[in-house]
Amino acid sequence: MALEICIVAPGSRGDVQPYLALAVGFRVAGHGVRLVTTMDHGDLVREHGVEPWLAAIDVRAELDAPEVKRAVEGGGMVASFRHFAAIAERGAGLVAEQALAASEGADAILGGFGGVFLGSAVAARRGIPLIQAYNVPFTPTAAWPGALTPWLSFPPRALTHRLGHHIARQVLWLTARASGNGAIRTRLGSGGAPLLARFDSGVLGAGPVIYGLSPAAMGRPADWDAAIGMPGFWFLDEPEGWQPPADLLAFLDAGPAPVYIGFGSMVSENPEAAARVVLDAVQRSGSRAVIHAGWGGLAPGELPASVLAVGNTPHAWLFPRMAAVVHHGGAGTTAAGLRAGVPQVLVPHHGDQPFWGRLVHEKGVAPVAVPRTRMTAARLGAAITAAVGDAGMRARAAEIGAGVRAEDGVGGTVALVERALSRR
Repeated sequence: MALEICIVAPGSRGDVQPYLALAVGFRVAGHGVRLVTTMDHGDLVREHGVEPWLAAIDVRAELDAPEVKRAVEGGGMVASFRHFAAIAERGAGLVAEQALAASEGADAILGGFGGVFLGSAVAARRGIPLIQAYNVPFTPTAAWPGALTPWLSFPPRALTHRLGHHIARQVLWLTARASGNGAIRTRLGSGGAPLLARFDSGVLGAGPVIYGLSPAAMGRPADWDAAIGMPGFWFLDEPEGWQPPADLLAFLDAGPAPVYIGFGSMVSENPEAAARVVLDAVQRSGSRAVIHAGWGGLAPGELPASVLAVGNTPHAWLFPRMAAVVHHGGAGTTAAGLRAGVPQVLVPHHGDQPFWGRLVHEKGVAPVAVPRTRMTAARLGAAITAAVGDAGMRARAAEIGAGVRAEDGVGGTVALVERALSRR
């Protein structure tokens, strides 16, 4: 039986892309899908054959404000989350209205960090289940530290790791509550949310909890309930008909595999200075490089012949052709690097990025992360040299990559949703 799924996924591209991958998966499986996101992602969603329901707020423009750049680049969790909450609050009512309209006739609402709070209120209004779908570990476990507290990892880890997860859940709940409580009261007729985090499925719509995480790369926690789904990462591959630009193909053919450097949606107060550090680091490492400007506007200026600047290029195509990938440590970019089977260098800025930096280092596929606040040409250059030159790291990355490529996280998630909703 064909389902109608409403996915609520506002935020930066890294917030939206995993849920667009799920939307494509539902559509390919013959289900109807409506994706609620913000206006700056309309073209991205359409080029993958999904019809967007767009809230009239531009997240990229909001993140471009000087005070937001300063907070993100400074790495402080409290400061950056305060700005993110303010942006979310400005858009919450608009997202809520689109979600309510898009959910008419839907069988379920699906959302992650950006959509679960508003989505739960819409699901309650419609009388349908909410599917909690996350691409960052969020359910307490002894296996990993909390996504926002990777430093909280010392014996007894069964205690410190679980404590970190509870802290992360409460921080994210309060952030979502501060930004969305007014919207769910005024736009959705809800009574508002309590102060203490309530992520148990009995409260949030009685739907399943699914993680877009790879058992091959991370291992499934032994202390998670069997009902929690973990089928693999959610990947969005290049749209049909996409072709790599000729200058990129020529550059790849002209020499040894380069390193990729890009910081995704991370904004920068001084992109020219950041670019100078990056170019100096590349020169120190002796590598060739492909640099992506991203939302931070990494501005390399005049480039040597060993460096090429590129626009948006699908990671699924580009990363396997790299000697290593240097990035900010977003969940989706980290997953793409793991699937590609190449070493990584993480430059965490804020949020869950230090968690991913720690994880890939412990898995043996990356040197110690270089925090953005401590990024110098010498540190970054040394990390690139280590990633490119370590044969053991390359072998371990290739081994994990083969395991990740054997999984079907999107297809597995679709199947879990189909099974859960068929029981209703």
